[in-house]
Amino acid sequence: MPQQSRTEVQFSGRRGELFGRLLRGYLLMLPTLGLYRFWLTTTKRRFYWQNTAIGGDRLEYTGSATQLLVGFLFALGVFLPIYLAFFYLSFQSGAVTLIGYGAAALLLWFLSGYAIYRGRDFRLSRTLWRGIRFDQRGSAWGYAVRRFLWSLLVVVTAGLAYPFMAGDLWRYRYTHTWFGDRQFSFAGSWKTVAGPFYRAWLVLAATIGVAIWGLVANVRSYAASDMGTAASFGMLATLGTVLAVVVAVLCFLYYRSRETTRMFSAVRLGDAALSVKVKARSLLGQYLLYGLCLVAALIVLGILGFAIARAFNANLSGEFSAANIAQAGWTGLVLAAGGYLATLSAFTLLGEVFIDCGFWMLVSRYATIENLETLETVRATGEDRSLAGEGLADALNVGSF
Repeated sequence: MPQQSRTEVQFSGRRGELFGRLLRGYLLMLPTLGLYRFWLTTTKRRFYWQNTAIGGDRLEYTGSATQLLVGFLFALGVFLPIYLAFFYLSFQSGAVTLIGYGAAALLLWFLSGYAIYRGRDFRLSRTLWRGIRFDQRGSAWGYAVRRFLWSLLVVVTAGLAYPFMAGDLWRYRYTHTWFGDRQFSFAGSWKTVAGPFYRAWLVLAATIGVAIWGLVANVRSYAASDMGTAASFGMLATLGTVLAVVVAVLCFLYYRSRETTRMFSAVRLGDAALSVKVKARSLLGQYLLYGLCLVAALIVLGILGFAIARAFNANLSGEFSAANIAQAGWTGLVLAAGGYLATLSAFTLLGEVFIDCGFWMLVSRYATIENLETLETVRATGEDRSLAGEGLADALNVGSF
C-alpha cells in the first residue's frame, strides 16, 4: 500500500494586526452610520484568507465591499414587509401580537437558514487556491427547509435529535461544494458526533436536574416556614445554578471541539482527505483569555468614562444613574450613548480577536491534508457572477468572518 503524504495547513496572521484593522473599522463606522461594516468585513476576510496557506500557497479572497452592500440593499426589500408587519402587530391585542410575533420569529428563523447557505455560496465563489475557484451548488431554499424541519424536531425532542440534524446538514453542505471541476464528499453521519453530544447532554441534564431540585426544595421550605432548612436549600439552589452555568459552558466547549474535529475530518476531495484535531482545553483557553481582556477593557472604559464626565462637569455626582444622566442634559445623553456603544464594541471587537480568530487559528494549527498532490489535476471553472453579495446573511447578521 503506498504511503500517504501529509501537508500541514499554516496560518501566519497575528491578533495584534487583526485588532488594529478592527479598531480602525469600528471607528469609521461611526461617521458612516454603520455602512463601513461592508468594507470592514472584506478587510477581515482578506486578513484570514491571505494568512492561510495550504502547501505553501495562500488562499485568495476576491469579493468586494460593493458586492456586499448591493446584496444588503436587495435584502432590505425582503425585510420591509416584515418590519411593517411588526409595526402593525404592535397596535393589536395581546393574543394577536403574541401569535404574530411568534409567526414572524419562525419566518426569520427559516430565512436565516437560507441566508447561511446563500452567504456560504458567495464566500466560496470568491475564494481561490492556486488560481482555482471554489463553488457551492445545491438549493439554498432546500437547505433552509431541511434546517427548519430539523430544528423543530430538535425542540420537540429536547435536543436529542441534534446529532441527526448536524450530520444531515454537514453532508448537504459538503456534497454540494466544489473545487474547480472536482466535487467534495462527506464521510460522516449522525454517529460521528452522537457519542460526544449525548455524553454532554446527559451531564448537563443531570446538573440542571440537581439545580431544579434544590430550587423546588427551597420554595417548599419557605412555604412550610422552615427558615433553617430554607437557608440550606437556598444555598444549595444558588450553588446548583452556578454549577449548571459552568457545566453548560464546559459541555459546549467539549462538544464543539469534538464536532469540529470529527466533522472536518470526514471531509474529502477525491483522494485528498482533511484531518483536524481541536482540544476542548484549547477552546477553554481562548474563552478565558477573552474574559480577562474584556474585564480589563471594561475597567479602562469605566475609568475613562468617569474622567470624561468629570472633565465636562456632567453633574453625575459620582453616580451613573438614569436620573443624574437626565439632569446632565445633552452632555449626559451623549456620554451615556458613547459609553453604551463603547461597551458593546468592546464585547464584539474582543470576541472577534480572541474567539473567532482563536478558533480559526486552532483549526489551522491542527489541520493536515493527506494526498494534497492529487489536486494538481483539478481544472478551474468560471466565477458565479449571478451572486450579488450575501443579501440576507448581512441583514440577519449570520455571515461568517
